[in-house]
Amino acid sequence: MTEDPLKLLLSSFKIILGSGSPRRQQFLRDLGVAFEIQLRPVVEEYPPQLKAEEIPIYLAQLKAEAFNNTLGRNDLLITSDTIVWHQENCLGKPENPREAFKMLSELSGDRHQVITAVCFTTMARQKTVHATTTVSFRTLTAAEIQYYIDSYSPYDKAGGYGIQEWIGLTGIEEIQGSYFNVMGLPTHLVYQTLTSMAI
Repeated sequence: MTEDPLKLLLSSFKIILGSGSPRRQQFLRDLGVAFEIQLRPVVEEYPPQLKAEEIPIYLAQLKAEAFNNTLGRNDLLITSDTIVWHQENCLGKPENPREAFKMLSELSGDRHQVITAVCFTTMARQKTVHATTTVSFRTLTAAEIQYYIDSYSPYDKAGGYGIQEWIGLTGIEEIQGSYFNVMGLPTHLVYQTLTSMAI
């Protein structure tokens, strides 16, 4: 039986995922990557002058900094951050139902960008990649938005929604770019970057 090529390349590395996101964890498993989860407390704040992809790039690298002086010789750390960028504003994770309703009302009937940055760090080097996906929502009714907030979990997702959930199935008219990026990880870039770093 043919071996997974990425698994063979990464056999000399210990992959560390610095994320508690169950979606990112499952994506790595689906890619065939063996990893362990390590979490470090990070205050996810960024300089106000940053815009669009600069924000998740900064935050992904900030999360990696929390592991400074702790990585071993064969460790490869993966940290990541996702934002929703809409009309020159950054939408993170809503903290309460009111904030979730406000975010989804703003996204309703409009286009926005979902931007994910992924930072790969070893003792010797660091590489950060990012992907942008444009998502178009149809106009949502207040009742639809409220139903989604009441029935699902918008609070752990940038922009207050999950594309794989009811609101994505019923409200998204078009996407341009990686679907998996909207879920929280541009899997094609992760695969390519892990392959190049292992080589």
